[in-house]
Amino acid sequence: MSLSTISLHDKQFAPYLTASQITAAVRELAAHINRDYAGKQPLFVAVLNGSFMFAADLLKEIQLPCEITFIRVSSYQGTSSTGTVREIMGLQEEVAGRDLIILEDIVDSGHTMKGLLEQLRAKNPASVEVATLFLKPECLQHQLDLRYIGLSIPNDFIVGYGLDYDGLGRNLPDVYSVV
Repeated sequence: MSLSTISLHDKQFAPYLTASQITAAVRELAAHINRDYAGKQPLFVAVLNGSFMFAADLLKEIQLPCEITFIRVSSYQGTSSTGTVREIMGLQEEVAGRDLIILEDIVDSGHTMKGLLEQLRAKNPASVEVATLFLKPECLQHQLDLRYIGLSIPNDFIVGYGLDYDGLGRNLPDVYSVV
């Protein structure tokens, strides 16, 4: 099936990645996590709102005993970063001594992830790793050790598969980039 250009608010978006390409990347990430965490019981920490589809699909492929929790953080006010990560919906679980895997839809500047890693490491987990579906390496402004990266992409604004443009587009199974 051929994908076509879509309109969201005042912008046009062209097809970028198909649902099958995304599924392949998610399965590959899950395979790496299954190997690396054999014999362990990780706690997945999904960052809302964007990672909900990625988290759901990834966990369907995880073949380990595991748990998942959800947090919501923000480092943006409007369209610019404040440089400070603030919890909107916080972590309820005790994480000391546990293996944590943060699930994020996209890492671009790295501001949010840097702050989140600092906050989680302060709670003394056994380990903290990041699994991100998308990474924009040319946007990264912090040195981050990202162990699990689904796809490295250019600095294009994308929507779909959990990512949105002012609230729209999260429900799309494919990913589109702004034209």
